[in-house]
Amino acid sequence: MGVKGKLIGSVEVKCGGHLIHDIFHTKTHHICSISPSKIQNFEIQEGETIKVGSIVNWKYNDDGKDKIAKQVIEAVDFQTNTITWKVIGGDLLELYNSFTIITSCDHQWTTWTFVYEKKTEDIPEPLVLLGFVLHVTKDIEGHLSK
Repeated sequence: MGVKGKLIGSVEVKCGGHLIHDIFHTKTHHICSISPSKIQNFEIQEGETIKVGSIVNWKYNDDGKDKIAKQVIEAVDFQTNTITWKVIGGDLLELYNSFTIITSCDHQWTTWTFVYEKKTEDIPEPLVLLGFVLHVTKDIEGHLSK
């Protein structure tokens, strides 16, 4: 059994958290053009636009390396503007037995929560990935502020 962890990061967004949530929920495919140096591709493999049970694929550049992530949408909560994405394939599962990403947005804040289980104790905490998603959030904010 690996070492479990939880990492939470929040960033203030002047455009309003509900607008960030809207991009992730209904306009996810726009993120590639909003943040092209970080997100190269997004596609829905199975299902519809971010609905529970949908399977999505991301191609992204994290820390100078091209990576992929395959995720299933586990939950969408419109009251709290929260989406839960469980990683089911890709680069993260080389280091982690499980990895779940929760995005939540309220008023002027967007929060990212990573819940994971490292395969071994010497696997680093996903701090670089947290910085990455916070930067993507700021790219989206910049796009929405135009």
